[in-house]
Amino acid sequence: MDIWTYQSVEYVTVAGEAWLASASEYPRSMRALWESRPWAPTVLPCGRAFDVISMPSLFGRKVLDELWTSGPGCGPVATFRGRTLLFAQPGAAPRLRTLLAWEEWAREVPPLLCHGQGDAVTVPPVQRMVNSPDSPGLGAGRWIVAPDTREPWLPGAAVLLWACVRATRESAAGAPAPLPVASGPRAGARQKHSVHLQPVPSA
Repeated sequence: MDIWTYQSVEYVTVAGEAWLASASEYPRSMRALWESRPWAPTVLPCGRAFDVISMPSLFGRKVLDELWTSGPGCGPVATFRGRTLLFAQPGAAPRLRTLLAWEEWAREVPPLLCHGQGDAVTVPPVQRMVNSPDSPGLGAGRWIVAPDTREPWLPGAAVLLWACVRATRESAAGAPAPLPVASGPRAGARQKHSVHLQPVPSA
């Protein structure tokens, strides 16, 4: 099943709620909030239970495809306001930011928002309202891969860097080749193609 379709929307399990709540300084209060308002998005701090890497939606989909087809898979993933949110190991955000700035071959990766210690992110509701919008960039977001255990596997900075570079290279390989640039004094002029007509022999 395509994880991007509306029908494949996942919901957070009780164990997944416990893991999300552990990111807060007051996990019991967070669980009580979800019990009373399960359809409301929540702001959670990063750095304790997870870091979050926010990507443009299309690029995030390509990175997820790389993680699943050529890599170890992924941890919890959500979409919110046109961005793909990948949950990563605590400490992965600053390290990934450093690796992207240091590695020359990673310069083509689109700008990412790496949320770590001291940052907070808005996560989708643990449940979803029946009539909530499902169009990209609308509503309270949704879970693509919802947390379902108290200790979900989370990718580190190296795994995410590898997936981002692979996704960028795949995009470059599928892009059309650039048009050749003319040289010489007429480089700035529009080139015209001449058609040579051969004389038709007489009968």
